[in-house]
Amino acid sequence: MEQNQKMNSLENEVPQCEFISVHEDIVRRVEEVMPDEQELLDLAEFFKIFGDSTRIKILYVLSQSEMCVCDIANLLQMGQSAISHQLRVLKQMRLVTFRRDGKTVFYSLADGHIQTILAQGMEHISE
Repeated sequence: MEQNQKMNSLENEVPQCEFISVHEDIVRRVEEVMPDEQELLDLAEFFKIFGDSTRIKILYVLSQSEMCVCDIANLLQMGQSAISHQLRVLKQMRLVTFRRDGKTVFYSLADGHIQTILAQGMEHISE
């Protein structure tokens, strides 16, 4: 019984890293190009936006054509307020932009990077 307890105890131990690098040249090379903490936090926030299916649908729709809130809501069969809310989030993250034409506001992707990210994501899941 004591033998089993010792084995379980050893299995539950997590090896502790003492910050000893076996391959110092590799670590140093990666360290030189590693973005700072704030950039990585910003990148994580950026990718969180893609974690919502409604926002992905909106981005995909806008990758095909610029559209107004009414048309997006109709196409996605959702309420205008829900679409407006998600568009506001997408604007804050600079993924979409807009232009006014009289009283109508038309939304589009902010730049080609967003379309590339969507296309690469679709390609990845299709493999």
